[in-house]
Amino acid sequence: MLRRMRSISAKARRVTREPGRALKYALYRAQLRLPVDERLAVYSAYWGAGYSCNPAAIYEKARELAPHIRGVWVVKPDRVAHLPAGVEYVVEESPAYFRAMARAKYFISNANFPDYIVKRPGAVEVQTHHGTPLKLMGMDGLTYGGRRGKGGDELLKRVGRWNYSVAANQHSTQSWGTAYPGGGYESLEYGYPRNDVLVNAAPDHGAKVRAALGIEPGKQVVLYAPTHRGRNRDVSGYLDLAELAGSLGPDSVILVRAHYFYEGKPAAPGGSAQVLDVTGHPRVEDLYLAADVLVTDYSSTMFDYAVLDRPIVIFAPDWEWYRTTRGVYFDIFDAHPGAIAATQDELAAVFASGAVDDEQARQRRAAFRERFCALEDGKAGERVVRRVLLGEQVGDRPAPAPAVPQQATPADRPAQQPALS
Repeated sequence: MLRRMRSISAKARRVTREPGRALKYALYRAQLRLPVDERLAVYSAYWGAGYSCNPAAIYEKARELAPHIRGVWVVKPDRVAHLPAGVEYVVEESPAYFRAMARAKYFISNANFPDYIVKRPGAVEVQTHHGTPLKLMGMDGLTYGGRRGKGGDELLKRVGRWNYSVAANQHSTQSWGTAYPGGGYESLEYGYPRNDVLVNAAPDHGAKVRAALGIEPGKQVVLYAPTHRGRNRDVSGYLDLAELAGSLGPDSVILVRAHYFYEGKPAAPGGSAQVLDVTGHPRVEDLYLAADVLVTDYSSTMFDYAVLDRPIVIFAPDWEWYRTTRGVYFDIFDAHPGAIAATQDELAAVFASGAVDDEQARQRRAAFRERFCALEDGKAGERVVRRVLLGEQVGDRPAPAPAVPQQATPADRPAQQPALS
């Protein structure tokens, strides 16, 4: 035990070499010598960006099923005002933060905690992730196409701290296994806790969200949620939103939800009452429930929204560039969840022709849901809490969909979607 404590202290001391930070970390080192608090859980989402995603859903279920475990959220200073009332928190790198991080038994996040945080003997770390993957992740992305991406060793060290990895479906379990190898963690293939609300929401939930957004009853609501491409700084992701609104007509409203990397940047054309920027809305799940149709590109929103069994349109004008540059786990043109368009004109035609929800689109959506949403019964958060915080063996989860082999991306796909510069 003495040798182990010396090792912990050595790791903690390494972060004190930066000028001006020694006093901050002295408290941390001292707290590391105290016993682990068996009834303390620390939560974080998107590196301290706020209260959301799978960690928030697990936290809420833990308050119900494991009230003896105190949950504390780690947030950045500018995110405190966005926390719901009654949620206990610590501000990142405050004295309270270091006390919590040194003493907690449980660490639950959809990203990774800082490398300087010491995982003590007996501590438990849960990696919830924040989306079913289409693009290559982790080591898969770092080594794609013969790359020797930087950060692989550091990533594997972080993975080595995980005790559990949450998976929404069998595809995710398979993908995490190669993206984050060698960790020895247990895969919790339970569905996504953040999607429980999509199953359990009251019938009028979506209508209340629409009213709060100022949307008149009877409007068709289209949620547009593009992903981050890396090279493209344009929030709209190649889509002319004003033109799309015009083609949909005055009885439609477009909600634009940009990737969280773009928060604070305008995502909708100014002066249009028909296009609303909802990037800053605190719960994307509310927006799913308010929407009649999802339009996205390669974002993981497609996997979550499919739980609702509502129309989905994939807008993929730069698929050839994306799949060859980023690498993907499957070809979206072969396995999309409804309708697909490669140009703005094609997208408008999908709505005008009714292909957005015709028989072919419904068949594709059903196949997509069987593959990716079979576990989404509204009880994923409960399963995680029972397994991790209560130590129960969970055996009542739904049977998973039949395994689908990972599809290699074809090298000879016809160049029907031109890469845009």
